[in-house]
Amino acid sequence: MSDAEWARVRDLLPVPAWMAGRGGRPEGYCHRQMIDAVRYLVDNGIKWRAMPCDFPPWPRVYAFFARWRDAGLAAELHDRLHEAVRRSEGRSPESSSAPAH
Repeated sequence: MSDAEWARVRDLLPVPAWMAGRGGRPEGYCHRQMIDAVRYLVDNGIKWRAMPCDFPPWPRVYAFFARWRDAGLAAELHDRLHEAVRRSEGRSPESSSAPAH
């Protein structure tokens, strides 16, 4: 993930409880690593267990993904990035489609 891509999504991610003073212990992996791992998985069509050792262990990556998915964050990230791409192309941020017949 480029620094520009990371800057666009960083503020959308939830602040870990320990950083917000709500207790708990620090997370072992940064969010950028987790997003990179999920993007690799999707881009290459691999199974979770086939995650290369360059990334955090697959159970940790999956746990982050599942937590973000269940909180609606995965859809929110997709929607915001989709809107940004459309704006950069000079198009309306909202997709338009032909009416259903």
